[in-house]
Amino acid sequence: MKQHLLWKLLINIVPIIGVTILVIWLAIDKLAATYFMRLMENYAITPVDSHQMFIESVHRYLIWAALAALVLALLLNYLMTKRVLRPLSQMTSISRELAAGNFTNRVEVVSEDEVGQLGLAFNSMADSLARLELLRKSMVSDLAHELRTPLTNLRGYLEGLSDEVVPPSPQTFKMLENEILRLVHLVDDLQQLTKADSAQAFLRRQKLSLAVLIDQLQALFDQRFAAKKIHLQVHIEPADLSINADLDKLLQALRNLLENAWRYTPAKGQVRIDCCQVDKMVEIAVSNTGDGIDAEDLPYIFERFFRADRSRSRTQGGAGIGLSIVKQLIEAHGGQVGAASHDGLTRIWLRLPL
Repeated sequence: MKQHLLWKLLINIVPIIGVTILVIWLAIDKLAATYFMRLMENYAITPVDSHQMFIESVHRYLIWAALAALVLALLLNYLMTKRVLRPLSQMTSISRELAAGNFTNRVEVVSEDEVGQLGLAFNSMADSLARLELLRKSMVSDLAHELRTPLTNLRGYLEGLSDEVVPPSPQTFKMLENEILRLVHLVDDLQQLTKADSAQAFLRRQKLSLAVLIDQLQALFDQRFAAKKIHLQVHIEPADLSINADLDKLLQALRNLLENAWRYTPAKGQVRIDCCQVDKMVEIAVSNTGDGIDAEDLPYIFERFFRADRSRSRTQGGAGIGLSIVKQLIEAHGGQVGAASHDGLTRIWLRLPL
């Protein structure tokens, strides 16, 4: 780091020391010397020579004392200022490393003042960047994996059809259609995520009845829940609870929550939807029985492309985009999202202002 700030802080103390020396100098000249002359007069001593000797002696010792004080003050201030600015020097160096892709180093925080708080904030930022970089790499790896599998299958079967190794049966074309649909669904998820990022600018709020909204969702998922014999419970308190929100975006967020609940709830399991008012917000929670989510994974389930179980394929566990879309859509409304999981019960909630 350039030493401009360090030298500025050092130079700032020089005028203070200079003014202090000047005040002392004038005080001795105007006050102490006059007092000394009156003493000489009272004791009948000629004051002229004594006065001159006094002034010269005081000035000489004052100069030496001032120089010693200045050197000592500059030395102490230099050491103290350098210690204070050490985190800033580290931040500059580590910032260059962060820009180069090295996310391992952190600032050494040695104080609790403003510079120390800045160091803590910088370390927190570096941790976030490291986590985002890890998620980015995981996202690229996941996307490559999600695309490779259907594309490989399509290529193999198309080559087989072309070489007349695979018969052009309805089952073959159905399989090819399923692989294409997997690619289409992945692209749709990515498009939804992009739209969710800019959702705040396109909100069309209206008063919505949660009872009507939940009825629409039940109609969408009744057959899938029935196929797995999943028991769905709905509890809305009060029954006429309503909310101001964008219908399409709120439905999309709730569909994603129910999609997750359906996917991860075992056969004959239970799913519950609870709607209630919490302070000045409306809370909608979707709970489901199942294996649950590990405590170390819970803070990251709303991150893009994060999957608690990395061994799951897309057909079993999705691409890890659904909950990220939920977070973006709810935060666009000024709301909050959260999750809890324990004792085989996973509860994901969202809160929206009334």
